[in-house]
Amino acid sequence: MRKDIHPKNYRLVVFKDISNDYAFITKSTINTKETIKWEDGNEYPLVKLEISHTSHPFFTGKMKLVDTAGRVDKFKNRYKKHYDKKSD
Repeated sequence: MRKDIHPKNYRLVVFKDISNDYAFITKSTINTKETIKWEDGNEYPLVKLEISHTSHPFFTGKMKLVDTAGRVDKFKNRYKKHYDKKSD
């Protein structure tokens, strides 16, 4: 096995599912600019997730449309003229 290939800068990081406000804290090396005050009163780096085990259809058993970036609205705005011509 090769030595010194794994990062050494592990620290506590909060991961937050923005679809249902579920958050958990774990060790990670991910870089982030945002921070959050945790339940213990300390401030930790924050990583926002679009989906986690609390909102994923496989784990919840419910199908749910996840449109975090407004992709549907962007598509409709882009092709609005096309739709307007069809309705005339």
